[in-house]
Amino acid sequence: MDRPNYITPAGYAVLRTEYEQLLSTERPALVEVISWAAGNGDRSENGDYIYGRKRLREIDRRLGWLSKRMKAAKVVDPAVQEDRSRVWFGACVTVADEDDAERTLTLVGDDETDASNGRIGWNSPFARALRGAAIGDVRRVDLPAGEREYEVMAIAYP
Repeated sequence: MDRPNYITPAGYAVLRTEYEQLLSTERPALVEVISWAAGNGDRSENGDYIYGRKRLREIDRRLGWLSKRMKAAKVVDPAVQEDRSRVWFGACVTVADEDDAERTLTLVGDDETDASNGRIGWNSPFARALRGAAIGDVRRVDLPAGEREYEVMAIAYP
């Protein structure tokens, strides 16, 4: 059995919007172009037809993936988290490393990750190490550069 795809309400809305855009706008427009191109004769050298069919396969593949992810989604609203004293899904956590360098991370669903903006996946090694931590707790994190210790400095929820 697949593990649940935890996701915030905003993250689910992004997936749903992309799915609806592809299904109701892009795919029908592309089918129309392919039909027009198919009516132009020889399909072997018909760039519009060949590219259109390729793009249609890409869209159908993406629609299938989005559908599967949305079906497995378990929407969790961090704003209603009862235990706000510990790090759980959706928490915005400020941690300090051994050099007292601070960084703020938000634990989000795997489909919402954006490391450059401090949004790390709930199942990432860093997030797994922080799960359940309270302010003042020190956690060891295995990173590609080696093991480091981080102290939880602050925890916030939306």
